[in-house]
Amino acid sequence: MSHSYYNKQWQDAQSALVDILQYENPAQPPKPERDRLAAFQLLATMYVKYIQIFRKLEQSYDQIVHPQKRRVLRHCLDGVMGRIVELKHEMMNLEFSEYHYYDDVLSDLKLTPNDVEIPIPKYFVNERAKNLKEREKLLGQILSKVGPPDQDRDKVEIHMSFEQAIRIIQIHERARQGRLRAKFMKEIRQQEEREKKALTQGAPTLDPDIAAMKIQKIWKGFSQRRKTRKDRDEEMIFIGMSSPPLPTNPRNLPQSLAARTEELRRRAQDVHEHEYQQALITIKENITQNEGPDMRENMMDEIRQWFIECRDATGKFPEFPSEEVGGSVMIFKEKDPAELEKELKEKEEGKGKSGKKGKNKKEKKEKKGKKGKKGKKGKKDDDDSEEEGWKMAPSSFVPAVNEASETYKNIWAVRSESDNFIQKHDPELIKEDKKKEVEQEIRTQVDELMRAELANLKAAVDRDKKGKKGKAGKKKKKKKKKGKKGKKGRKGKKKEKDLTSDRTIEDLFEELIVQGIIVRCPQVKMSDYEGEYSYLGTTLRQANVEPMPSLSDVRRLVTEFGILPLGSSAVHEKVPLTKSMLIAGPQGTGKKMLIHAMCTELGANLFDLSPINLVGKYPGKDGLKMLFHLIYKVGRALQPSIFYIADCERMFKKKIPKSDPTDPKRLKKELLKSLKTIKLDDRILLIGTTHCPFDAEMKPFMSCYQRVVLIPRPDYASRHLIWRKLILKFGGQFSNHLDISSLSKVTDGYTPGHMVTAVQQVLTDRRIQQLSKKPLQAVEFVAPLARLDPVYKEEEESFKSWYAKTPMGRKRAKAAQADEDDAGGKDKKGKGKKGKGKSGGKKGKKGKKKKKK
Repeated sequence: MSHSYYNKQWQDAQSALVDILQYENPAQPPKPERDRLAAFQLLATMYVKYIQIFRKLEQSYDQIVHPQKRRVLRHCLDGVMGRIVELKHEMMNLEFSEYHYYDDVLSDLKLTPNDVEIPIPKYFVNERAKNLKEREKLLGQILSKVGPPDQDRDKVEIHMSFEQAIRIIQIHERARQGRLRAKFMKEIRQQEEREKKALTQGAPTLDPDIAAMKIQKIWKGFSQRRKTRKDRDEEMIFIGMSSPPLPTNPRNLPQSLAARTEELRRRAQDVHEHEYQQALITIKENITQNEGPDMRENMMDEIRQWFIECRDATGKFPEFPSEEVGGSVMIFKEKDPAELEKELKEKEEGKGKSGKKGKNKKEKKEKKGKKGKKGKKGKKDDDDSEEEGWKMAPSSFVPAVNEASETYKNIWAVRSESDNFIQKHDPELIKEDKKKEVEQEIRTQVDELMRAELANLKAAVDRDKKGKKGKAGKKKKKKKKKGKKGKKGRKGKKKEKDLTSDRTIEDLFEELIVQGIIVRCPQVKMSDYEGEYSYLGTTLRQANVEPMPSLSDVRRLVTEFGILPLGSSAVHEKVPLTKSMLIAGPQGTGKKMLIHAMCTELGANLFDLSPINLVGKYPGKDGLKMLFHLIYKVGRALQPSIFYIADCERMFKKKIPKSDPTDPKRLKKELLKSLKTIKLDDRILLIGTTHCPFDAEMKPFMSCYQRVVLIPRPDYASRHLIWRKLILKFGGQFSNHLDISSLSKVTDGYTPGHMVTAVQQVLTDRRIQQLSKKPLQAVEFVAPLARLDPVYKEEEESFKSWYAKTPMGRKRAKAAQADEDDAGGKDKKGKGKKGKGKSGGKKGKKGKKKKKK
């Protein structure tokens, strides 16, 4: 793609952003929405539109090579990304559910589920590529020194004498030679039998013309069948019923060519960024050398002129503005000298006025309280009417998005780039920014010189007042210093002791690797976690049936709660803080794969805190404190970091067998305490996985894990997609003999882990070599799957009932009950009104009769 294509992408995203910002920044505050469904429709529509904008901005930021454009794009991208996460939390608080379904919104906007798939920004890893390579190299070096873990050593070590090894080799070699000899003798016997039959029967004689006709007949039939089969395959490919054949050389695929072009553009980004950084230094030096002296002289002349004007107006030299107020910037405003001096005095005496304002506020509150007591009834009605309905919470990211869109509108939307085909930096924009920067630096230097000059002038003119003013100034300064010391002392008390103050982060990192706490995770992309979109979610919710989420929903939820906030510090500091997440589901549903995908997409460190992994490591209370100190210190220094606990429900069980050597409850207290220390600037996430969450006590379990991600067994659409991907991944081929649809239907209840096991057992090296002669069939996968236990309905129901008992599930049940009660109350009120009308009519008739009598 060209530069103009990605510039057009950015332009389209900005135009869509302008439309949605008109609703985000209304002229008048919107009225509260009383209908919960209407509120959710509004949020879902905004959420979908923001995702579309996010997809365009992410693609543009990844491929645009102009360094100054990339800075504006990054600011806008982070704002939109944070807004998506904010809207997700808004929908979660409104519907009391982690999973949301908006099929109707997609159909109204004429979009497919692929159009709203959340992309993971590539800059999470690309901008830290060098650091990640160095860290991976260090990790490999340390692991090579340490050697394989104890479990692997036990598997590798096989005690066998030299004579036994020779004996085994001899047995196998003799058996091989015997098999070959037997095969050779069998072929000789078969050949002899064929020769005997030929001699007894005699050679058949045929007329040459008849023989030629038979050969022609067979050949024409074969060629016609081959041609017909080819035409049929082309027709099926044309109508989309079968996939086109892959080229022999994968490098010639359009996808591989596009990936190569994208990589070249990323290299161009690095080159242009390096040139831009050099230009910043050179242009600043030129401005300082050429325009700096003139700026300094003009500033000094203006300040001296101000001294004279103030003395003529007030009879004395003025006080020079302090650095906190802005220094000489205050002088250059167009004001009278007397007014400017008054303003400076007011700002210096602001502390006294702030105290008076506080008193006035208290008096006003007391007056309001008295008024409130008089007219309580009226105010209560007003408050109730204000509180009714749903209002959108104020956003922390909309101002950033507004700022970025204004920058685009004022600079890049109207800027001509006809002479900048290579898309290098714009020196004129650099000059504008650096001129302000140089001016500010010179102003600080000039301010210091002019303060000294003003002090000399005052000393010469007002020698008597010098001592009093100097003492008063010293006293004030001393008081301020005392206050600062006190604040520092208070902050110092809150800080915890550093148990490893004499050690470097590299040393601690190495220790954790040696102990097996920091582990190397396999390279897995989030897109490898296959799953189809759930198309019946909205329909089931409208029928008051809670649908089971699909694997696509799980992938989206992990991206929104884990990857997007941890990937960007700008998003993590403003978005609602997620400290921990629980991933629950049957065995084989891909819980660990999701964690590995998160680490790969973020370039994060993986700390394995599973009870099995900590057996015999850091014993006792002091050892446990040291362990948590190490993981949090290294995790904060090398963030983003993910703390992983497998089988986390064992930590919260009521009773644990005494024979269990892992002692899973050991971490419980320290873990809950340490979670409270995680702040907004700490990109750390605790993730626990469990396949039997119903064994744990609910209250302490949910107090530890803030978000719950439930992974169900895959539905038919997801199974169909997973079978196709797995068969291709392990070297299989599709043909008319392989019925994927029937295979997906038969394997209901089996997890992706079961499917991987079956494919690995069927598609061996020998079977792959036979595919050209013997096509793959669905029946071959049935036997391996029959040996595995699927996820039965009883287990799925137990997961559903447990999920309904979580805090979010209880809130959802209460909200559903409240909606039913409201609907029932409206029906009763409607019936009561009708009844009253009838009875009122009868009474009216009786009254009329009495009057007539």
